[in-house]
Amino acid sequence: MAIIIELDVMLAKRKMKSTQLAELVDITPQNLSVLRSGRAKAIRFSTLDAICHHLQCSPGDILVYQDET
Repeated sequence: MAIIIELDVMLAKRKMKSTQLAELVDITPQNLSVLRSGRAKAIRFSTLDAICHHLQCSPGDILVYQDET
């Protein structure tokens, strides 16, 4: 996939654990793990908004496009 999820990088920068973010965003740790690993097929804008709010970042800090060619 050409979209790279850099959620782990932002969590490390903010010194936050994924379980803490999952609680704040109100999603299950398993769903956050699927997103972090890049296995997610979609993400709701409301979830992305909550993640960015709690990590104080923009979507471009988490979602990066990388050309596959």
